[in-house]
Amino acid sequence: MRWLGFKALSIFLQLMQFKRLSIVIPVYNEEKTIHLILNKVRDVQLIKGIEKEVILVDDCSSDRSIQAIESYQASNPDLQMSLYAHEVNQGKGAALHTGIEQASGELIVIQDADLEYDPEEFNDLLRPILDGHADVVYGSRFMGGKPHRILFFWHSIGNAMLTLASNALTNLNLTDMETCYKLFKAEHIKSLKLKEKRFGFEPEVTAKISRIPDIRVYEIGISYYGRTYDEGKKIGWKDGFRALYCILKYNIWAKA
Repeated sequence: MRWLGFKALSIFLQLMQFKRLSIVIPVYNEEKTIHLILNKVRDVQLIKGIEKEVILVDDCSSDRSIQAIESYQASNPDLQMSLYAHEVNQGKGAALHTGIEQASGELIVIQDADLEYDPEEFNDLLRPILDGHADVVYGSRFMGGKPHRILFFWHSIGNAMLTLASNALTNLNLTDMETCYKLFKAEHIKSLKLKEKRFGFEPEVTAKISRIPDIRVYEIGISYYGRTYDEGKKIGWKDGFRALYCILKYNIWAKA
């Protein structure tokens, strides 16, 4: 009985340290859909009473994304939102650096501004951390029984090859290194010196997270509602080559 009481107290103290989830959203030319993803973020109810903090970083959009976000802020004063704007376009990674730096939550999750990922699954990502098992949780598009839009055979092959190369050098056994959905304890992600300003963010952060002593990385299946290029998808084959370069760079040549 004494052991059960100690365990319950330990779990309670773990939960007390996690009061806020910072949701970092990089934005580039998402004027038409940004309100839709913000609606989903607004409506999700996080488990264990965790609060939401939404941090949007506009990477010098050429459309009216900033005005759309400001209009949404004015119409939804109860949603805690902060907007930061880059004066020149730097890339998704740079926007994430800004968002992570500004985040005040004990937990940080990355959310794309498009509609490919469902914020309802934040709770799935949170559970391994709140249960005391994980420090980092990746949401995999390639495991579990949730819906996945069928697109781009060669993208899936390229993703599998990049994940395999990353795993071979980090000694992790991820199924989806390139996933957007990554949830971190803030203390870990903020401790990293991240350099990649564009789509090299994913292999760099994976390489550097894997080297934190005793880090516990978990993976959970998520749904995926992919976009076509006509619908606004931005990543291309050049980004795949950059990702491979970053896998080699941050696991072999530049570990600092």
